[in-house]
Amino acid sequence: MRSDMIPGAVFPDYELSDHTAKRRKLSALQGQNPMVLVLSRGGYCPKDRQQHQRLLDLHDEIEVGYCRLVTISTDNITETNEYRSGVGAHWPFLSDSGRTVQKDLDIVEYTDPHHNPMIPHVIVLEPGLVVYKIYNGYWYFGRPSMDDLRRDLRVVTQKCRPDWDITAPELKAAWQEGRKDLFYPYGKTYAQTIGEQD
Repeated sequence: MRSDMIPGAVFPDYELSDHTAKRRKLSALQGQNPMVLVLSRGGYCPKDRQQHQRLLDLHDEIEVGYCRLVTISTDNITETNEYRSGVGAHWPFLSDSGRTVQKDLDIVEYTDPHHNPMIPHVIVLEPGLVVYKIYNGYWYFGRPSMDDLRRDLRVVTQKCRPDWDITAPELKAAWQEGRKDLFYPYGKTYAQTIGEQD
């Protein structure tokens, strides 16, 4: 992984085609929410498929927790769509068949010249594509467990949601004064809220 990709750095705002061939930017997919970004070898890898099977249940929690999940693989669009459908996923899968992310982040898996994948990583992002944590998944147990991700998302959500502790007297007073900008989703514009539903 590129040496400047450390906690606190801003992750590149890649624009790639999703499983339907629609161009998507990471920032638009993230909105103002925490996000888990999975950099995957592709649908051919049994470890990646196993990981995505585990992410299926967590995705339900991610959605109700106002967070986002995105997968990028080096598969082409057809393979990306088959990969997503094959694991039963309902979150965006992006195709990096041109190896833009792989090359830019310096994560070429040089031990597999046949598939030429990227080294699998999971990146937990704060709003604004700010890196919170990076997991190197070349070996399967280097990847975060679902409990690891729950803990990470708890910390990131607590950092970015001013209304995390609504029992705080100052928050209750703000609500009573009509200062709803401190409360999710009132602190966001209607357009932002609608954009996140895509």
